[in-house]
Amino acid sequence: MNHNEIKKLLLDDSEIKSEYDELSPIYELKKEIIRLRIEKGLSQKDLAALMGTKQSAISRLENGSYNPSVEFLNRIAHTLGKKLQISFK
Repeated sequence: MNHNEIKKLLLDDSEIKSEYDELSPIYELKKEIIRLRIEKGLSQKDLAALMGTKQSAISRLENGSYNPSVEFLNRIAHTLGKKLQISFK
């Protein structure tokens, strides 16, 4: 069984699907930060240095063990040449 088959099987469970959907915005945000960092040719260490923080803070954010403040996300956006935009739908 591959990853997609396991994911589909798990998401057939409504409780798991609900949790997955609730966490989706967080994971999408983290994937976008990783994509932008890589697009700029920056390592975690490089991004951290530009932000004046530690590489471990970037690592924790990207691997999901840290939920950042809006201020921290804004600093990341600014460092990556982007503007942080938050909306409710």
